[in-house]
Amino acid sequence: MEDIIAIVLIFGGGALFLLSVSPVGRAIADRIKGPGLGTPSDVVRQLEETQSHVLDELDAMRQEVADMQERLDFTERLLARQRSVGRLEEGSENRD
Repeated sequence: MEDIIAIVLIFGGGALFLLSVSPVGRAIADRIKGPGLGTPSDVVRQLEETQSHVLDELDAMRQEVADMQERLDFTERLLARQRSVGRLEEGSENRD
């Protein structure tokens, strides 16, 4: 039984090795790796593009938050002014 296992492992291992160095084996390996990785320079370029895009979106979000903060401050000032005018009018009516 051990002889059969040794023979299968020797011939099977040899066949897998030959398959891995053949063009078919390389095609299978590329298929397993997945699309889009390419060369290291392509990966670096893609990462730089992604980083640039994310930073642009972050700047846009910061601008939107700053605009919303300005609107909130303006609204708070308007509400505070209306409340103080209402209190002044109520105070003058009570004195009469």
